Amino acid sequence: MEELVIRDADVVDGSGGPSYRADVVIDHGRIVSIVQEAAAAGCQRPKAVRELDAEGLVLSPGFIDMHAHSDLALLRDPDHSAKAAQGVTLEVLGQDGLSYAPVDDRTLAEVRRAITGWNGPGDDVDFDWRSVGEYLDRLDRGIAVNAAYLIPQGTVRALAVGWEDREATPEELDRMRQLVAEGMEQGAVGMSSGLTYTPGMYAKDAELTELCRVVASYGGYYCPHHRSYGAGALQAYEEMVALTREAGCPLHLAHATMNFGVNKGRAPELLTLLDDALAAGADISLDTYPYTPGSTTLVALLPSWASEGGPEEILKRLADEESAERVRHHLEVVGADGCHGVPVEWDTIEISGVTVPGLADFVGRTVRESAALRGEAPWVTARRLLLDDRLGTTILQHVGHEENVRAIMRHPVHTGGSDGILQGAKPHPRAYGTFPQYLGRYVRELGVLSLEECVARLTARPAARLRLPDRGLVREGYRADLVLFDPATVAAGSTFENPRVLPTGIPYVLIDGRFVIEDGRRTDVLAGRAVRRTP
Repeated sequence: MEELVIRDADVVDGSGGPSYRADVVIDHGRIVSIVQEAAAAGCQRPKAVRELDAEGLVLSPGFIDMHAHSDLALLRDPDHSAKAAQGVTLEVLGQDGLSYAPVDDRTLAEVRRAITGWNGPGDDVDFDWRSVGEYLDRLDRGIAVNAAYLIPQGTVRALAVGWEDREATPEELDRMRQLVAEGMEQGAVGMSSGLTYTPGMYAKDAELTELCRVVASYGGYYCPHHRSYGAGALQAYEEMVALTREAGCPLHLAHATMNFGVNKGRAPELLTLLDDALAAGADISLDTYPYTPGSTTLVALLPSWASEGGPEEILKRLADEESAERVRHHLEVVGADGCHGVPVEWDTIEISGVTVPGLADFVGRTVRESAALRGEAPWVTARRLLLDDRLGTTILQHVGHEENVRAIMRHPVHTGGSDGILQGAKPHPRAYGTFPQYLGRYVRELGVLSLEECVARLTARPAARLRLPDRGLVREGYRADLVLFDPATVAAGSTFENPRVLPTGIPYVLIDGRFVIEDGRRTDVLAGRAVRRTP
């Protein structure tokens, strides 16, 4: 007898088609049969060792977070309810061009320092890997949800070239090609870049094109955080479209937003650019989070010249009065490339987390508010934080526009990604709320998307981008990575004031046919594994 039958569920199967009522039978981690209500009339209903009454609940494929920053959180936190409770059954790691493989001892230490604000210092993690394959093997020991990995181009450049602002030599470019090929062979699904972060931003288009050719040869995709989401946003999107067309590489645009005042109401221009490229044969997808503010680290706002050489060189420049004044001028007057070419507005920069406990009073206030309390200029406060927190400070950037969020969300190639940073006392609520926020606010309350279409964007469409042959749909033979939610009550519990609150209306989540969330509570099941590229 099979292990489990989910009885009387309203199945929204991920295809975008209409829902239907059915019994879904699961055995050995797979969906073995789906008996629709009409077909069951007059017939004996399927039996199993356990029966779950799903009356009033929607059954859908598990949600795929196309942009996650859980690279260390999955290892240090077996519970990982931040994502499991949302119905996320697969996260894509290695984002924004910086992560922890491939590395050697030198670059591992440098990367750990550079992205402390994203993932914490990692002092509680045993870094017993160096290659992409070894990192995936580490995930295979058992994690809360499944995880795929993108080769981080900035980490590759740090390993082959260093943190200097210069072109790679032919030998260094060959080394980077080799590292990308090795990572793809070991199971990565593609490559990411962080082109407003060092050292990835120092790569010219020709270098990126050559690496994308390698990615494409293995059937992977390129996922850039491109060079500007502000003053040069449209040009930056155009650059990525042209680059990947030249390389013959599929393109997935990370957190595809049009932010800052210069881009208010300009989402239609981006969508026209994408439509024209798609009509010409480009292979493009994108992800967004359903909120207006962004989130990153405070150090990420600095001009690229100030970040050359890595974290220790940044701290030396900030400690030097003359260099620090140059940084301030670029931030406040010129518009630093790290701040997307837009002069910083300190009243939009909210401190969300610090790594030094003595700085906790800054959290929850904007830089301008904290500066006013201290009777000092905002740059003095920001510089103090950067130095005293040794670049570990995370921020929210209140620079988005709701009309842009909704317009991009409606585009046919859209998928969901949280971009969730789990660090800090007051992280962005998207880390805990992205997927129920889509279902509750943008489907039920606002009607921006239908339920069926929204589920497709969170399941089958990302599975297709990842080339996963047996995930993303409720189909016989597919893996039983599934979510049961109440469409009338599902909602994000997290808010900007209380961001670590779990969602409501998602009572059951299964990975590999095993309950990760049961009756609304996290079980002790660690069913997640590394999901490697399908040849």
